[in-house]
Amino acid sequence: MRWVSTKVTPAYYGKGMKFAAIVNPEKRRNSPQPVRVDLRKVFYIGIGLWLVAAAVFGVFVMLGFRVLGYLHICFAGIAIGVLLLIWEFFDRSSYRKLGA
Repeated sequence: MRWVSTKVTPAYYGKGMKFAAIVNPEKRRNSPQPVRVDLRKVFYIGIGLWLVAAAVFGVFVMLGFRVLGYLHICFAGIAIGVLLLIWEFFDRSSYRKLGA
């Protein structure tokens, strides 16, 4: 089998690229509408995962492993999740308007 060397030229890279949208913004397609997402579900799932991780590391701490730092990280994740739920409660109307 013979080795075939192909020379890559700058023109090769430009075959599939279209610069009209960059040069002329009026030729751009319209942006898609944002998808409506229920952030509470996402935050509850995240908090649940942090709770599971905290339970696992809590058992490890009780068994004598030195993983207390990881347990603190889990508690921080839970706290951040709760803060995000509070933010979501007060800011729900503004981000739901985007997906309408």
